[in-house]
Amino acid sequence: MRTGALRWLLALAALGLLTVGFLSTRGLDEQRSGLVPPGKSTVLVLDVSLSITEADLRTARHVVEKLMRSGTPTGLVVFSDVAYELLPPGTPVRELQPLLRLLTPEGGHLPRNPWNASFTAGTRISTALDLARRMLRRDHVKDGSILLVSDLETAPTDFEDLGHVLSRLRRSHIPVRLVPLSPSSDAVNLFQSLLGGDAFLNPVEPSSGGVPQIRSALRGRLPLGLLVASALLFVTLALHERYAGRLTLPRRGWGTS
Repeated sequence: MRTGALRWLLALAALGLLTVGFLSTRGLDEQRSGLVPPGKSTVLVLDVSLSITEADLRTARHVVEKLMRSGTPTGLVVFSDVAYELLPPGTPVRELQPLLRLLTPEGGHLPRNPWNASFTAGTRISTALDLARRMLRRDHVKDGSILLVSDLETAPTDFEDLGHVLSRLRRSHIPVRLVPLSPSSDAVNLFQSLLGGDAFLNPVEPSSGGVPQIRSALRGRLPLGLLVASALLFVTLALHERYAGRLTLPRRGWGTS
């Protein structure tokens, strides 16, 4: 009787752990790429100014590829001193595919993009963020977010406007996340003061030259809940075999008495 009760108890525990593991995998899907908070849509705001280097392009391409794998509906804004809406919020993320060609260096040279002729000297991040905010509001997107991929270098004359735009975003409860592209320490300090350190998707660390760099290339989150549930499930099965397994007796041969 005691062995039977233990067997049922361990079976229920195993079933519970399987359920926890399944829910953990659903949680991973809800987190999507980890680039943006769970929600219906995001707007990718991409810096294509002349200060973007080949290494920066590789990071930006990785961001786009990760968004495409996530399936997150994504609008697109590109900017330098002016900003352009290329895709509205809610666009299927596969429509970002043509962008990858513009983020791939050709023979060691940065590819020319269609907007170079319209850009002048200087960068104004405020115009791009404000355009993304207006796009989300125009299309009535709830739980939307903004993902800024930039070296965070904006013109000194843009500081005041940038502060105003970020204040509007906070009042609208639109989260802004940042993927810094080889930013200077001054640029990092500016955005940390305006948005806080939690806005940065990757920890920023100073390099030997004093210029902050992102630590790693946007790694996914460790599925800790799934790992713990799996380990406990194995322990439960082992306990079942040790203490509640059925006793197997040796069978006597047919010819013996």
